[in-house]
Amino acid sequence: MIRILNRVARLAVLNSKQLHWYNTVGFLTEQVLPCSTCTSIRCVSFRAKREEIPPVAEPSREDKLVTSLYKGVISGKRASLAEAITLVESRNARKRALAERLLSEILGYLRKKEQHNGGKPISFRAGLTGPPGAGKSSFIETFGKYLTAQGHKVAVLAVDPSSSATGGSLLGDKTRMIELSRDRNAYIRPSPTGGTLGGVTRSTNEAILLCEAAGYDVVLVETVGVGQSEYAVADMVDMFVLLIPPAAGDELQGIKKGIVEMADLIAVNKADGDLYIPAKRIQMEYISAVKLLRKKSVNWNPQVLRVSSIKDEGITAVWENMCEFHRIMVGSGEMMKQRAKQHRIWMWNHIREHIITLFKNHPSVKPEIRPLEDRVAKGVMAPGLAADILMKRFSEATQDKKED
Repeated sequence: MIRILNRVARLAVLNSKQLHWYNTVGFLTEQVLPCSTCTSIRCVSFRAKREEIPPVAEPSREDKLVTSLYKGVISGKRASLAEAITLVESRNARKRALAERLLSEILGYLRKKEQHNGGKPISFRAGLTGPPGAGKSSFIETFGKYLTAQGHKVAVLAVDPSSSATGGSLLGDKTRMIELSRDRNAYIRPSPTGGTLGGVTRSTNEAILLCEAAGYDVVLVETVGVGQSEYAVADMVDMFVLLIPPAAGDELQGIKKGIVEMADLIAVNKADGDLYIPAKRIQMEYISAVKLLRKKSVNWNPQVLRVSSIKDEGITAVWENMCEFHRIMVGSGEMMKQRAKQHRIWMWNHIREHIITLFKNHPSVKPEIRPLEDRVAKGVMAPGLAADILMKRFSEATQDKKED
């Protein structure tokens, strides 16, 4: 042992008069120094300096979940995509925080993919709406099968209405798309509205991003078809498609519907059998109606087409029209500007929702809500007066807190 130490000391003095080696077991740094009182090579003193290597922090359960979902989504795993959409739909505060972390990673991934694509969108988003009975689900199944046969990956976000009494939702759209749900290149996700006005959920826009990150290049958003307020879907898609049945009213009724102004394509569905002649007539009437409406875009003129989901007729024409729309809007740069505008709109939509939640849970307002609601319901107090009282309570409490 002494010989080994002397040999080490000799090397230390001859080379740099200082030698470091690492003990991999104890994480020690042994520093061999020559004796300060003697010049003999054999006389050395040792000084051991223990350098503790800080332990690597173990990732938390939440970190592991976010990482696992992110890797699963970008790898195209359907189970991970479903779990990620469930996470962003949650209203739980802790889960919302995890969802925001996941979405930040997803947005970074999508930005890189768009940069590799020359700054152009990597997917095409289409919103489909129409009155109940227009055949939206039947059209989506036929249309989706056509797209998957062309080599596309299709994601369908079907929004079902929630009961105002129980809060439940049937979520039956997937059962009406049996063939498409079996397609490995298609993904169908039914979601409840949760009472959201406009026929789309607050998380639909986030679900679109997740589907795009999972590799779906065509995203179809189907709304509940509750009425004219359903045009909210137009603020999250590239192209807004209005499906109407053959008995949708005359051209005057078409002009009265504000939703027609938002449409980039109008498709008269169920143009087969006994409804073929009425479908042809309503097509001509809507063509006349569209000419009287203000154009939504200077680069695009909305078309009115006839389709039959049962006979698989007109589907190719619809897709060709969508491709032409995509080519023109991307070429002019309008699609990228539209998406940027939509992101700002949805930011303020989230802010409005959070403000209402904050207002209802404010300690100065919450105790006053139920008594004022009862008085309004009994007709004792006007709704506007009750709202002013609550706003005054909130404003005064906020002002007092600011002064403190």
